[in-house]
Amino acid sequence: MKIIVTHTSPDLDAITSVWLIRKFLPGWENAITQFVPAGERISSSKFIRQMTDQSSKLKDTIEKIGNDEVIHVDTGLGPLDHHQTASDKVCAASLAWDFVRIQNSDKTEEKAEVIERMAKVVVDIDHFKEVFWEDPTADYHEFSLASILDGLKLAKPNQDEYYVKFVIDCLDLILHEFENRIWAEKEIRERSIEFTTRFGKGMGFETINDSVLKLAQKMGYVIVVRKDPRKGYVRIKALPNKVQNSRLHLSSAKADGGQAKFKVQSCDVDLTLAYEKLKKMDPTATWFLHIGKKMLLNGSVKNPKMRPTRLGLGEIMKVLEKI
Repeated sequence: MKIIVTHTSPDLDAITSVWLIRKFLPGWENAITQFVPAGERISSSKFIRQMTDQSSKLKDTIEKIGNDEVIHVDTGLGPLDHHQTASDKVCAASLAWDFVRIQNSDKTEEKAEVIERMAKVVVDIDHFKEVFWEDPTADYHEFSLASILDGLKLAKPNQDEYYVKFVIDCLDLILHEFENRIWAEKEIRERSIEFTTRFGKGMGFETINDSVLKLAQKMGYVIVVRKDPRKGYVRIKALPNKVQNSRLHLSSAKADGGQAKFKVQSCDVDLTLAYEKLKKMDPTATWFLHIGKKMLLNGSVKNPKMRPTRLGLGEIMKVLEKI
């Protein structure tokens, strides 16, 4: 039997470590999880818990205990327990990733950038560095996975197996979202087209990745437009009012991976004129202007009856430049 041991009331670091081992270590996808008080470890196949301070003797990540193969994570003072080091650059999850990456380089290499970025967030949270994040007291942080896990423990106390299953399901989804985010960053660097409006910079894309819209807005573009090359659908979005700080400037973003910052003035973009011009240019297409005047759609997975426009991305951007 393969067993992953971690501490009771597992935190995000512990559960991420379990997830990494199950997902990337060959043969461990069905490993069971056992829980011990923090700092303790399993010392026999009968799950006798034992305290140890002899970390120098715990060299092997995978231990043979009785008839079982056992990995301790975030407890037990073994190779995947970071509590014997004062470094704030590592956590159990980062150590687990280093281990599984070596053991399964073929499968992990294509996920390297994604997992390393995820692990960095877990490291920050495990060392309480979220206090340094932007707007650390803002309500939206309560929607983070770490906060949700805290709430889960209040709602369902003493259900360690449930916490692990819930968070692992979430981590699978976050992995997909990170992959999509990294793809969107690549699309912005390599495929985006910048244009100028009287409100500020705009950006256009021809891509199937819809995440470029949100990311470009976060970077500071006042109007963004995406055309789906497969279905022909178009989505145009403008920044909401009262924007304070944003990221980007295309030249800087492409050079620095989208990390440059600049001040964005509040703007009051109204897409009504664009809506009227595009309807006139292509009256057979279905155009929908949201009541807030910040979103203009032509085609949507939510309404497959909408007719896509025959207009090209360049033609649409020229209209946006003149509104």
